[in-house]
Amino acid sequence: MSVTKSVCIMGVTGSIGKSTADVVLAHSDRYRVDAVTAHRNVSELARMAIELRARYAVIADPALYDDLKAALAGTGIEVGAGETALIEAAERPSDIVIAGIVGAAGLRATLAAIRRGAVIGLANKETLVCAGELMMEEVRKYGATIIPVDSEHSAIFQVLDRDATDKVERILLTASGGPFRTWSLADMADVSREQALAHPNWSMGAKISIDSATMMNKGLELIEACRLFPVPEPQVEILVHPQSVIHSMVEYVDGSVLAQLGTPDMRTPIAYALGWPERLELKLPRLDFTAIGQFSFEAPDINRFPALRLAREALRSGGTLPIVLNAANEVAVAAFLAGRIGFLDIANLVEATMASHADEKLVDIDHVFATDAVARCSTEDMITQKA
Repeated sequence: MSVTKSVCIMGVTGSIGKSTADVVLAHSDRYRVDAVTAHRNVSELARMAIELRARYAVIADPALYDDLKAALAGTGIEVGAGETALIEAAERPSDIVIAGIVGAAGLRATLAAIRRGAVIGLANKETLVCAGELMMEEVRKYGATIIPVDSEHSAIFQVLDRDATDKVERILLTASGGPFRTWSLADMADVSREQALAHPNWSMGAKISIDSATMMNKGLELIEACRLFPVPEPQVEILVHPQSVIHSMVEYVDGSVLAQLGTPDMRTPIAYALGWPERLELKLPRLDFTAIGQFSFEAPDINRFPALRLAREALRSGGTLPIVLNAANEVAVAAFLAGRIGFLDIANLVEATMASHADEKLVDIDHVFATDAVARCSTEDMITQKA
């Protein structure tokens, strides 16, 4: 680990990006930051670019180029804006790309990193949900390396015997259950934005927090796991584990179950991705098993959390339906956060959009974006009609 590695942090102002920055700064002798990107937060992007001594900073909204240029004037940091600049950031010769852009917006940049054979710490679920088969084919073609940054997929990556996947009996994806794990449907009908954002264990961005509350995040992770690991969908199960200490488990044909445990802090899987195949030292609180006392587990309730059922339906159907699932969810979550719909409307809108979609075989990345656009319009129309 004596060799300095360069890092590109896509989505540096989000929760994943900031956690990555913490790890990189804690190991500044081992990492230098080549590029950082953000969606619209110019002031925070500029601050972090300076703190991380980045060489290149990109704002996704091209209208904010002048603002970013002014904020970084005199620093020597190169400035870019728009999707072309995002792709350029991914194409630069950094050793590791942390793909932390939320939503389908990160697809093209991640694909650009794959096509130069990069090592990618993947935190963007949508890359594999929307275009998993296409992306993994590109990974094989260009010799890229995908190291998952989601805590659950990182856990599987760490305990999966990749030379003997035929000996895997089950993958157990653990879920906290979110803030409404014990709530009735009647109670969930009236939850507020603030209640839905209050995750009991993890500190995350708004969109991911809502996905956790609906358990759509676990549905997306199910699809992602089936893309990442050569294990059939029926052998991937979801298990509610409220303590969020066991991040996932792999069961083998001899009955052995291997689990990865740790405190619920995203810096751990990020550090694993940055250091792989070695491990970085982190100054984080260690598990106190006597304080934890016990682990509990329960089956998820798909009646109260229908997003899990919808994700399995999309995965089994394949083609473009996972794109529709993701796009409808993004639009519905944004509408809930804006106070336009109720909490339970999120899954209902996703299901209605999926039902209105004629599923097709996925052709290429342009097909992904075309399907995404149609699904978003359909969901938005439904929200408007409902209002």
